[in-house]
Amino acid sequence: MAGEPRPPRDTTASDVLGLLRDGAPRTRSEIVAATGLARSTVNARLDQLRRIGLVRAAGEAASSGGRRPGRLAFDPESRLIAAVDIGASHAAVALTDLSGRVLRSRPVAIELDGSGAAAIDAALDAVHALRTADDAPVAAVGIGIPGPVEHALGRPVAPPMMPHWHNLDIPALVAARLGPAVAVSVDNDVNLLALAERAGSADDGDELFFLKVSTGIGAGIIAGGRLQRGARGSAGDLGHVRVPHSPSFARAADDDRDLEALAAGPAIAARLRAGGVAAAGTADVAALLSAGHPLAVAETRSSGRLIGEVLGTVTGLLNPRTVVLGGSIARADNALLHGILDVLPGRSIPLAGDELVLRTSTAGAEAGLVGAALLAAERVLSPSAILRAAGE
Repeated sequence: MAGEPRPPRDTTASDVLGLLRDGAPRTRSEIVAATGLARSTVNARLDQLRRIGLVRAAGEAASSGGRRPGRLAFDPESRLIAAVDIGASHAAVALTDLSGRVLRSRPVAIELDGSGAAAIDAALDAVHALRTADDAPVAAVGIGIPGPVEHALGRPVAPPMMPHWHNLDIPALVAARLGPAVAVSVDNDVNLLALAERAGSADDGDELFFLKVSTGIGAGIIAGGRLQRGARGSAGDLGHVRVPHSPSFARAADDDRDLEALAAGPAIAARLRAGGVAAAGTADVAALLSAGHPLAVAETRSSGRLIGEVLGTVTGLLNPRTVVLGGSIARADNALLHGILDVLPGRSIPLAGDELVLRTSTAGAEAGLVGAALLAAERVLSPSAILRAAGE
């Protein structure tokens, strides 16, 4: 209609699809009302989305007189995502749909201190083994790794646990196997856990701080509803923050180790060994916690107090609505949570702390895979990707 403002050409299809991604089927009239777009624009964009397979027919709505209007819905099964979750002590791959739903998954053996290129090859071999002849095409690959990543390039930068991965061009390695048309996204593993946590819990709102405590310590920040990476990708690197001296954790005056060195799984294991308990590393600590070992519980609670000291600053700077604890140490027992609660209320200003929710993760064992899939799906469903798929 003449005189109607026309939304930018490269965003309207994405706007319409964004509405449908909640999974609820809608009529064209309902989409017009919800988006505020002109009917002609909605029709054109829906036709475009149907043509490239992202939207499908989904039955009919009740009639208010005349022919029953058809409903349309997002089709997450139209394409596959390959998700790769590489952690300090585990690795797994999965095929998912565009909503992040895991269809098939399997563990994969990867040596973090070995060749990064060989590890990526092993992961892609495992993805290939999951595929069947009837599968939709793999449209994108999402990869999480336990170290700093320059997200725009998909390259690890001096990852402490992965000495041979520095500056590894992971997207190029994937493209060499799957072709340049497959989008590749690489990120720190904790960022992906934050994405999965937010997707699985509507109650957390748009402000969430995900803290992983395992072999290392790191954080993923959701602010304003979006994952925050900072200028290059190091936002959330909480493990290398220096911890202020506090009566909640006795240590020498010249001990200025960072939070990870003082409070992560290996540090707890070292304190247990000093107390005469056999604990080689993080996995042993988690097993002792699960069994209710008194010293393991006490030392983990001590680590929680240290983490609470740092979280007091975090809550003042970021003012999250929810702080979520994840990782093997947090999953094994509530000792870490209780230790944080010992000190955090006294370190947070009232405006930041009065309504703060602190809880353990509910995202499940496949959260890293789900987060990797959600990261990759955003590439497939971006305005520019939709235009390319439509040949425009």
